[in-house]
Amino acid sequence: MDKVGTKTIVQNRQVRHDYFIVEAFEAGIELFGTEVKSLRGGKANLKDSWCEIKDGELYLRGMHVSPYEQGNIFNRDPIRPRRLLMHKKEILRLFGQLKTQGLTLIPISLYFKGPRVKVQVGLCKGKKLYDKRSDLAQRVAKRDIERAMKERNR
Repeated sequence: MDKVGTKTIVQNRQVRHDYFIVEAFEAGIELFGTEVKSLRGGKANLKDSWCEIKDGELYLRGMHVSPYEQGNIFNRDPIRPRRLLMHKKEILRLFGQLKTQGLTLIPISLYFKGPRVKVQVGLCKGKKLYDKRSDLAQRVAKRDIERAMKERNR
């Protein structure tokens, strides 16, 4: 089987700070040619973007793709809603989890998988302030331990 390389375009780092990621999914995204060319230059922003299910289809809202400089009349609205491509069963299962468990769909990263653009979407649960503080405390403790071990091994 031919191994397909992946190249990350942009990541939404704020997601891991604000949410617990329960499950992650890969979805295709419906784009126009000038948008893909702009993405090849890394000109996208996932901050403050979210996903919603409307009429049985999954949409990505709030993602900004800068207009392609040589695109002239073919450029689209930079923050238009973009349809995500997943199987109908997966979308219905996600819809059920969103409604019953009070979870949120947030895009985690945007990347090329071969010639195609893919979106990693996370089924997320919001963190409380004390959760964020405990995560920060754990990171600081881990960093201190690693620093002490490094000093000890010298």
